[in-house]
Amino acid sequence: MSAIDPRMTPANGHAAAHELRGVVEATRYVKGTIRTVQQPIVNLSDAPRGDRASQLLFGEAFRVIDERDGFAFGQSLRDGYCGYVLGAALSRQEAATHWVAAPATHLYPKARLKAPPEVAIFFGSHVRVISDMGDFQKISTGHFIPTGHLQKLRARFADPVGVADMFLGTPYLWGGCSRWGIDCSGLVQQALVACGIDCPRDSDQQRGVGRPLHPDEPAARGDLIFWDGHVGIMSDADTLLHANAHHMAVAYEPLHVARDRIIDSHGAGTGRGEIAMRRRVDTGR
Repeated sequence: MSAIDPRMTPANGHAAAHELRGVVEATRYVKGTIRTVQQPIVNLSDAPRGDRASQLLFGEAFRVIDERDGFAFGQSLRDGYCGYVLGAALSRQEAATHWVAAPATHLYPKARLKAPPEVAIFFGSHVRVISDMGDFQKISTGHFIPTGHLQKLRARFADPVGVADMFLGTPYLWGGCSRWGIDCSGLVQQALVACGIDCPRDSDQQRGVGRPLHPDEPAARGDLIFWDGHVGIMSDADTLLHANAHHMAVAYEPLHVARDRIIDSHGAGTGRGEIAMRRRVDTGR
């Protein structure tokens, strides 16, 4: 039996998802309760008050397995990733109708361009539209969003690189997944999911997406390039687009420059830092 990956296992010792009975030990087994994120972003941590492992966005669904000391443990319905979030960041389950397809959008108190917006939410956030106001859509919170910033829930883009390009210049943030801050695997996940391609959260998990390139097969737009602990997406045969700690941002970079720098950072001549894998993703185009 393969080892259980705690990132994808909704169990924390106190409680476990009911389908894990007989698989993991827990005090109790529960079906869980689906809640909706009510803040623009909330950290998904590896422990209560622990390190950020990922993030959830406004309107996303989270399956709560256990609650104690102000934190909820559970599983993101976006990608199955498990961890702890602040309980106050969650509200009752709400079915979304649209998603935010702009890098960010403001929540306006009135359907009026000059009305002072109260807060912003980010690409990939889910909302429930309750009224079409023409240039604005009224959502269930009572706020208004510019119509051009929303897509219906099942609508998807066709080009993952075009999606990733919308994050150009975004600050690098470990575990981040939004225009506020994003990491390498968060960028790839956002780009692929927005195009209707299932994609897990972390770069090691993403090595199973698509098919491997043959050694003599040239890179093409949309290919994924992996190092140990890092991933980027090719914008063309020679140029990598990636969120990285060298630039502390999402940036374009010649692939050979990125490769040489990563090798140097591990020590030239050691064999470490070489490209570990190349994958081609079928976008259906």
